[in-house]
Amino acid sequence: MWQLVAKALLSGVLIAAIAETGKRLPALGALVASLPLVSVLGMVFLWHARPDAENMAIHAEATFWYVLPSLPMFLLIPALLRHGVSFWIALVAGCALTVLLYLAMMQIGPRFGLKL
Repeated sequence: MWQLVAKALLSGVLIAAIAETGKRLPALGALVASLPLVSVLGMVFLWHARPDAENMAIHAEATFWYVLPSLPMFLLIPALLRHGVSFWIALVAGCALTVLLYLAMMQIGPRFGLKL
């Protein structure tokens, strides 16, 4: 149980650090947010729970492919904001686009031999 609490606290600290950094230095906050810290920590925790090289390889490769559909969100949100759309609507639109692209990736990826 303590491991779950530690993971949750660490995740919360990362999010808080990104938010606080972003207040003062938006570009630095974005850089920290873009680092694959959560993915790396997730892999460490997964390896600790199940040290299986093939499982980890599948996980890491799938993570790469799932990052791609999330990237357009980071272009749509600023475009909408710069055109006067409210933050919340832009955020929902970006998240909806990401969900649609994830679903498309899950349908199309295996047709190209991707293990998702």
